[in-house]
Amino acid sequence: MNRSTGTDETRNSTLRDEVPWAESLTSYDREHFTIYLRILDACADDAGEEEMADLILGIDPALEPVRARKALRSHIDRANWMVTTGYKELFAG
Repeated sequence: MNRSTGTDETRNSTLRDEVPWAESLTSYDREHFTIYLRILDACADDAGEEEMADLILGIDPALEPVRARKALRSHIDRANWMVTTGYKELFAG
Protein backbone atom coordinates (compact mmCIF):
# COMPACT_ATOMS: atom_id res chain seq x y z
CA MET A 1 0.00 0.00 0.00
CA ASN A 2 1.36 3.41 -0.96
CA ARG A 3 1.34 6.18 1.58
CA SER A 4 2.05 9.87 1.46
CA THR A 5 5.09 10.97 3.41
CA GLY A 6 5.04 14.77 3.27
CA THR A 7 5.68 17.09 6.17
CA ASP A 8 2.39 19.04 6.36
CA GLU A 9 0.04 17.82 9.12
CA THR A 10 -2.31 16.40 6.49
CA ARG A 11 0.51 14.72 4.61
CA ASN A 12 1.29 12.07 7.13
CA SER A 13 2.43 8.50 6.99
CA THR A 14 -1.05 7.17 7.78
CA LEU A 15 -2.70 8.59 4.67
CA ARG A 16 -3.82 5.73 2.43
CA ASP A 17 -4.40 5.73 -1.29
CA GLU A 18 -7.73 4.03 -0.69
CA VAL A 19 -9.90 4.88 2.30
CA PRO A 20 -10.85 1.81 4.35
CA TRP A 21 -14.60 1.55 3.84
CA ALA A 22 -17.17 0.62 6.46
CA GLU A 23 -20.80 1.48 7.11
CA SER A 24 -19.79 3.12 10.38
CA LEU A 25 -17.09 5.56 11.42
CA THR A 26 -13.61 4.10 11.48
CA SER A 27 -10.45 5.10 13.28
CA TYR A 28 -9.18 6.22 9.86
CA ASP A 29 -12.17 8.57 9.54
CA ARG A 30 -11.53 10.08 12.95
CA GLU A 31 -7.82 10.48 12.25
CA HIS A 32 -8.38 12.06 8.82
CA PHE A 33 -11.50 14.12 9.52
CA THR A 34 -9.59 17.35 8.80
CA ILE A 35 -8.63 16.04 5.36
CA TYR A 36 -12.28 15.29 4.60
CA LEU A 37 -13.22 18.83 5.62
CA ARG A 38 -10.46 20.34 3.49
CA ILE A 39 -11.57 18.26 0.50
CA LEU A 40 -15.22 19.28 0.92
CA ASP A 41 -14.18 22.93 1.22
CA ALA A 42 -11.99 22.67 -1.88
CA CYS A 43 -14.80 21.00 -3.84
CA ALA A 44 -17.18 23.80 -2.82
CA ASP A 45 -14.60 26.28 -4.13
CA ASP A 46 -14.35 24.35 -7.44
CA ALA A 47 -10.69 23.46 -6.87
CA GLY A 48 -9.14 21.22 -9.46
CA GLU A 49 -8.40 17.58 -8.75
CA GLU A 50 -4.67 18.00 -9.32
CA GLU A 51 -4.56 20.90 -6.87
CA MET A 52 -6.46 18.93 -4.22
CA ALA A 53 -4.27 15.85 -4.65
CA ASP A 54 -1.14 17.94 -4.29
CA LEU A 55 -2.11 20.41 -1.57
CA ILE A 56 -4.40 18.24 0.56
CA LEU A 57 -3.16 14.69 0.04
CA GLY A 58 0.48 15.51 -0.69
CA ILE A 59 0.57 13.44 -3.89
CA ASP A 60 2.21 15.06 -6.92
CA PRO A 61 -0.22 14.45 -9.80
CA ALA A 62 2.49 15.14 -12.37
CA LEU A 63 4.64 12.32 -11.00
CA GLU A 64 1.86 9.93 -9.98
CA PRO A 65 -1.31 10.80 -11.94
CA VAL A 66 -3.10 7.46 -11.46
CA ARG A 67 -2.33 7.31 -7.74
CA ALA A 68 -3.34 10.95 -7.24
CA ARG A 69 -6.67 10.46 -9.01
CA LYS A 70 -7.44 7.19 -7.19
CA ALA A 71 -6.56 8.54 -3.74
CA LEU A 72 -8.47 11.76 -4.25
CA ARG A 73 -11.58 9.96 -5.53
CA SER A 74 -11.51 7.58 -2.56
CA HIS A 75 -11.24 10.46 -0.07
CA ILE A 76 -13.92 12.52 -1.86
CA ASP A 77 -16.29 9.53 -1.75
CA ARG A 78 -15.68 9.04 1.97
CA ALA A 79 -15.99 12.77 2.70
CA ASN A 80 -19.37 12.76 0.94
CA TRP A 81 -20.41 9.69 2.94
CA MET A 82 -19.44 11.54 6.12
CA VAL A 83 -21.77 14.47 5.35
CA THR A 84 -24.69 12.31 4.26
CA THR A 85 -24.47 9.41 6.72
CA GLY A 86 -21.40 9.30 8.95
CA TYR A 87 -22.09 12.61 10.70
CA LYS A 88 -24.93 10.92 12.61
CA GLU A 89 -22.39 8.86 14.54
CA LEU A 90 -20.31 11.94 15.30
CA PHE A 91 -23.24 13.61 17.01
CA ALA A 92 -24.67 10.48 18.60
CA GLY A 93 -22.24 10.41 21.36
